[in-house]
Amino acid sequence: MKAIIASDLHGSAYYTQKLIDQIELLKPDKLILLGDILYHGPRNDLPRDYNPKLVAELLNEHKEYIISVHGNCDAEVDQMVLDFDITRSTICIPLKDFNLYLTHGHKNNPDNPLKVTKNSIVLFGHTHVPFDKYVGGTRYINPGSISIPKENSAHSFIFFDGADFIYMSLD
Repeated sequence: MKAIIASDLHGSAYYTQKLIDQIELLKPDKLILLGDILYHGPRNDLPRDYNPKLVAELLNEHKEYIISVHGNCDAEVDQMVLDFDITRSTICIPLKDFNLYLTHGHKNNPDNPLKVTKNSIVLFGHTHVPFDKYVGGTRYINPGSISIPKENSAHSFIFFDGADFIYMSLD
């Protein structure tokens, strides 16, 4: 499975379009979204070209490729305009050599680890900062944020080529 992994779009039509452009370029099997898709949240400034309605339209055009989890800024009304499921807080994807767990990261993260099976990798977002470390034998990976990066990080996502997790920038 090849996948683009992104988190914390926060309603930015500009960066969502740039992410969609990467789909056309990289041709992944899946687009994995780690939550906080439409709303910017009360602690964040408005991202560039904030337009949640357009973000929903852009993503809905790729609904058959999207796997998504629920973020702390995602609301019940968001699901009403999205044609793919954002209601699950955790998803496990069994792959050949390991299990891939998806979560937003506001509840389970390296400081409050998710209970996972052996040979697992946990993908999480929430912090808007790229992260790739082993915690208690489990690898935790955060792609950062495509729209509101923090701690001087880039507008980033990850491309999983089936073997490696490759950090990429939209800048």
